[in-house]
Amino acid sequence: MTHVATRFEELISDETNDELTPEQIFLTAVDDALDQRQAHRIDKLIRAARFPIPHASIAEINYQDGRGLTPARMKRYAGHHWGQDPTNLLIISPTGGGKTYLACAIGIAACHNGHTVTYARMDDLARRLVIARVDGIGHQKRLNELSQVELLIIDDFLTVGIDPEAANDLFAVLANREHRLPTMIASQSQPSYWVEALPDRVAADSIVNRLANNAREINLGDIDMRRQRDDRARATLGYWE
Repeated sequence: MTHVATRFEELISDETNDELTPEQIFLTAVDDALDQRQAHRIDKLIRAARFPIPHASIAEINYQDGRGLTPARMKRYAGHHWGQDPTNLLIISPTGGGKTYLACAIGIAACHNGHTVTYARMDDLARRLVIARVDGIGHQKRLNELSQVELLIIDDFLTVGIDPEAANDLFAVLANREHRLPTMIASQSQPSYWVEALPDRVAADSIVNRLANNAREINLGDIDMRRQRDDRARATLGYWE
């Protein structure tokens, strides 16, 4: 209401609005307040997700040949209702392929659509879960948060090893999310490798089954976007090493 009152006063003081009725000015002030409230909510969702690239945008995605991306496909992801579709998303490419940027861009678009999102790098997530085990209540709270967020993004999936306790926590989270909420995985490797890399074969089969059998996949090919970016930077005027 404070913003409505402030904006109403600003609009009344603006001579360009002299031909508008008080009702029209009031409704404009209300619309501005609602827009500001929505913007604040989006900013809050993006901050809470803890994206490593908070400026990533689907509008800035590179669609060069060989990346498996099209504007039409990305438009679908930009407007996707994650809370209503439990289908997972796997983003696969070698290092430098742009997986993190793409995951952040899709996640930020989800925030703009009002969805709750959590981004975590696999090694950091595993470490935090193991540390949280010293506090049973805090540990369970963290598992619940990961189970309930509308879109869970796990980046660098199994780029490094994971200990059995963290694997058990991952299994619990994915089991809770199955048929309810989607998980996005960004990885350098294919699901066939995940089965071999996880410490417990039985748990590995269950984890990979839950992730891969109900999933869409984006394969970004072998293009090294990081090297292309660095080469462009070296070609710019004034670059020095």
